[in-house]
Amino acid sequence: MKILVCISNVPDTTTKITFTDDNSHLNNAGVQFILNPYDEIALARAIELTEAENGTVTVIHVGDASTDPTLRKALAIGATDAVRINAQPSDAYFVASQIAAFAKDKGFDMILTGRESIDYNGAKVAAMLGELLDIPSVSITKKITIEGSTGILEREIEGGKEVLVIPFPFVAGTAEGVADWKIPNMRGIMGARTKPLVVVEAVEVNNLTKIIQFETPAPRTSVQLVDAGEVDKLIDLLHNTAKVI
Repeated sequence: MKILVCISNVPDTTTKITFTDDNSHLNNAGVQFILNPYDEIALARAIELTEAENGTVTVIHVGDASTDPTLRKALAIGATDAVRINAQPSDAYFVASQIAAFAKDKGFDMILTGRESIDYNGAKVAAMLGELLDIPSVSITKKITIEGSTGILEREIEGGKEVLVIPFPFVAGTAEGVADWKIPNMRGIMGARTKPLVVVEAVEVNNLTKIIQFETPAPRTSVQLVDAGEVDKLIDLLHNTAKVI
């Protein structure tokens, strides 16, 4: 079994985010980057499946050389090898196009992604990969099991659960619960130094979107306390100041 896992390099959730160039670009100065948590769950499930089926797990990422430590962490967790598409990820379509161009003739049985990256929260890449490769794509997958050359995928829907039976190959965007996080051990960390990390040049893709500006949320205002007996004052504040009634 051959599995391709798509991973993102994202800012740590504790990082204070600022922007440059008229708020059109992320300011990377002082930012701690990590392996996207949802992608880490996908990687953990891929490793579990290949351990049972005696297969391989390739991780792939679109980014520059500064993201190599994230790929090395994926190797330390248990990936067999890693591929970095040498380009700045401009949008989801660009990323999906690069991954699809690499994967189209490699014979992967399944391609796993996280449900979304925690920086942009777009949840687009898995669906785009399915379309670009002309194979089934399922999001947001909560459970993946394998029977022969068929995947059994479960996802939550309104009021219940949906079970899909899909032949190889397919794409699945995984969510929390599909596997437990794996912590790299010393053997994995040492082995990651010698595992292959292949750098591939990007294919030409038209940029379909452009980021004009980012905005941070408005700062929280101070709390205004109202005595329990001042109902009229509370109603006035809710109606005329907060404008919620």
